[in-house]
Amino acid sequence: MAAIGNGQEMPLPLSAQRRRNLPAGAALSWLGAGWRDLWHRPAPSLLYGVAAFVVSAVIVWGLFRLGLDYILFPALAGFMVMGPLLAIGLYQKSRAIERGESISLSRMIFVRAASGGQVWFTGAILCLLMLLWMRAAVIIYALFFGFRPFPGFNDVAAMLFGTPVGWAMLLVGTVVGGLFAAFSFAISAFAIPMLLDERVDAFTAMGTSISMVFRNLPVMLAWGAIVLGLFLITVATGLLGLIIVFPLLGHATWHSYRAIK
Repeated sequence: MAAIGNGQEMPLPLSAQRRRNLPAGAALSWLGAGWRDLWHRPAPSLLYGVAAFVVSAVIVWGLFRLGLDYILFPALAGFMVMGPLLAIGLYQKSRAIERGESISLSRMIFVRAASGGQVWFTGAILCLLMLLWMRAAVIIYALFFGFRPFPGFNDVAAMLFGTPVGWAMLLVGTVVGGLFAAFSFAISAFAIPMLLDERVDAFTAMGTSISMVFRNLPVMLAWGAIVLGLFLITVATGLLGLIIVFPLLGHATWHSYRAIK
């Protein structure tokens, strides 16, 4: 609380009320807490993971079927942008465990957020960010290769790693993609759990999330590395890993939010 001129106290901003400078090792404790929540009445969490896998597999199949395989990698990256919103039911389960409330798949699907429709407004912003990211990837490809058709995954490695233009595109794409990734991670790391649990508006939640990411930078860098590593495992397993990894990260994200509250 901060004093004001008439002797009353003015509430501190949300970001000033929260914990900061958490140790980098805290990220592992969030993962461990998420693992425990996953296996506490695991059926709803695993069904959530199966749904994530099925939807992702259908989207990937659709991209190949429609000849849009050239946006596969940006689409997979975009999934990480939308992941915090899609995992809201998992946050609901972790909150219910915390409060000793009943757990059911229906309560995880039909979530009633404390912020009301603000959580879906935030989801719309994340969706627009994902679409912008995908469009930027297509534009970068066109800038370096013109209207040359995407060669397919059998030849893409030779095109990217075997030519100077390919290396240049990889460099620019990595920088641009990294900026998108950093921004999307910062605005969503805590925002969706906060909107589920607290009566705040979307911009306050996203602003607080950005503030707390930068005020806990070592642990958030460690957490980002864990998320990226587990996501790469799911890609390496043909997305089957989503059945375990998606609910694990969802539950762990709830505990990351609780750690700063």
